[in-house]
Amino acid sequence: MIHVLIVEDDYRIAGIHEEFLEKVEGVQVVEKVLNGKEALEIIEKEKIDLVLLDIYMPDILGSELLQTIRFLNKQLDIIMISAATEAKVVGEVLRNGVFDYIMKPVKMERFMETMERYKEVKGKLAAQKELDQSFLDDYFGYGNSVSIIEKQTPKGIDPLTLEKIKQRIHTLNNGVTAEEMGMEIGTSRTTARRYLEYLITEGEIKAELEYGVVGRPERKYHVIK
Repeated sequence: MIHVLIVEDDYRIAGIHEEFLEKVEGVQVVEKVLNGKEALEIIEKEKIDLVLLDIYMPDILGSELLQTIRFLNKQLDIIMISAATEAKVVGEVLRNGVFDYIMKPVKMERFMETMERYKEVKGKLAAQKELDQSFLDDYFGYGNSVSIIEKQTPKGIDPLTLEKIKQRIHTLNNGVTAEEMGMEIGTSRTTARRYLEYLITEGEIKAELEYGVVGRPERKYHVIK
């Protein structure tokens, strides 16, 4: 069970965050507090794993409170939830180590995504003595290969379709025509050919002219080995 403390000076927003957490399995809200003083009191006497922390509070900035929390309990994880957008403030928070920073108004989908990722990371850290690069890549946001592809592909080349074609062509030992690839992935011959020609420019495949049964040459695409 993950024990959560909500530190938020607006009780209505704190209630919304609590409602979100009720939808997450394996999470329990220990307390909701409205200021930094109350937060420190709870942290000192209760078992807390995760703090949802606002920046703007009546008695202390969350960015300052973060440093005190770190001094009291280095094992605590913190997710900052704030409307603060100033680069200096946000930068200070990030340098002090937070699991995530969510800007208000909080969208439930974004909140839930963070909580599920937090649960997964915490579970892996508890279960494994040693971690590999793939875990660290996921933690620091480098694990989404689709996002990397999206940044690299030009307009008109959908990364998901491209990935499907790349995977399929590697299973075809005798090569494939644009028409055949279109049938394989459910697109037109023209669309399939556009993607195949793009892969040629990327140096991943090559095209050769081959003659069919009627004598008309066709471009057949092969993986470069």
